[in-house]
Amino acid sequence: MPSPLSADRSAPQPPERDAVDALIHRTRRLRGDVDAVRRDAVRVDEDDPRTRWQRALCELAVHHLDDLGAQLGQLRDGLPAEPSEQPADEPAGSLIGRVGSAEWNLLTDEVSWSDELFRIFGRDPEAGGLSLDALPSRLLAEDQPLLTALVTDCLVDGKPIDGEFRIRHTDGRVRTLHMMGEPVLDTDGCTASMWAVLRDVSALRRSQRVVRRTHETLRREQPDAETGHRAAAEPAQAVLPPWQTSLRLPDHGPGTLDIAAHYLPSETSALVGGGWYDAMELPDGRTMLTVGDLTGHGVQATSAMAVVMGAVRGMAMAGIEPGALLGHLNQLLETSIQPALGSAVCGRFDPATRTLDWAQAGHPAPLLFRDGTGRPLPLPDGVLLGAASGVAYEQDEAHLLPGDVLVLHTDGLARDDAGHGGARPGTEALLGLAPRFAEAGSAQECVRIVVEAFGGTERLDDACVLIARVGA
Repeated sequence: MPSPLSADRSAPQPPERDAVDALIHRTRRLRGDVDAVRRDAVRVDEDDPRTRWQRALCELAVHHLDDLGAQLGQLRDGLPAEPSEQPADEPAGSLIGRVGSAEWNLLTDEVSWSDELFRIFGRDPEAGGLSLDALPSRLLAEDQPLLTALVTDCLVDGKPIDGEFRIRHTDGRVRTLHMMGEPVLDTDGCTASMWAVLRDVSALRRSQRVVRRTHETLRREQPDAETGHRAAAEPAQAVLPPWQTSLRLPDHGPGTLDIAAHYLPSETSALVGGGWYDAMELPDGRTMLTVGDLTGHGVQATSAMAVVMGAVRGMAMAGIEPGALLGHLNQLLETSIQPALGSAVCGRFDPATRTLDWAQAGHPAPLLFRDGTGRPLPLPDGVLLGAASGVAYEQDEAHLLPGDVLVLHTDGLARDDAGHGGARPGTEALLGLAPRFAEAGSAQECVRIVVEAFGGTERLDDACVLIARVGA
């Protein structure tokens, strides 16, 4: 039989008081820092499972630090203080008064309980401590076999006690106790008594349950949100060209455009909107490029976007120039059964002359990157689509060079801080990518750079970006 303790063992030496005081001081400082995070940094939003989980974690950490500080205080002071002697600077709800000790002498049947243990059980000290036979009667019925097994293992096999059980306090509330103890052996190696320390861990376990519940709620709701987000985004992505790699338009000859694009959904599934991008080779060998955005969100905006993309493709195939094309598109939206406003940029690139004819309707200007720097193209006149009748859209021309990178994007891509942005949200941030674009070897690599820079940005709207790189 193991002999963890002996009745004639020497008394342990107390730790150095200064070292324990230093630990207590550090624990209290850390407790204050955690409490400040709990109060000031983690704002509870009952509709947000993440903030509820964060708050619960902070409260659990405070409980642990309260307990640690009180345990170190008892280690420093020796015997627990009486209630009237409890230090004034102990944090409210600390471990003091929630840890008690007991010893059961098997030879004399004497039971010795500390004052703290009487308070934990709500028992009158004059009634004396409960014997080992009577102790299980205070436990909840389902926990009684556990305590019986712990005591049997300790007394018969000499095993240490380490377990938890629940009691019903005299005030009617259920409390959770953590019990640790071991047998005390006489000189013959027989069990003479059993001692134990019992700790009320009710508040700690409640905090842990709150953390567990809030984490489970967060874990359940995150997949639901992600699934809902994907479901809402899928209609828009299904309409957009499914480019997995770069396009080359035309597929041979000088002035070929290397083209890639990407759709970034909004952070909120309900706000998937009517952004689009498109590129196609025209019958005369030129290439049409377009990016736009319609007002509204959900299925209605996605349906309208599909209609607009079809109209743009049809008019471009018919040879209509970008300025006139936007004029017809404006009339289409104005007379639609479900009127909508929209912005768009439409360009037509001639690979033989490397000339871009383009027009815009209330949309951010294309950005031209050359030799490691970027700039917006000067905006021709053009109002939002669907905003007014009989509007003419001005058309402009830009001459591109081999290696130039042209970026068309919607204004949902990024937002400039007040006072630091250009004429359009995201312009300055995109222009800052010029050195990286200069090192990129393809349009697809440029798109990856944009997604790395803006993919994690909180957006209130979806965003599209189309990048064309001029070949030699």
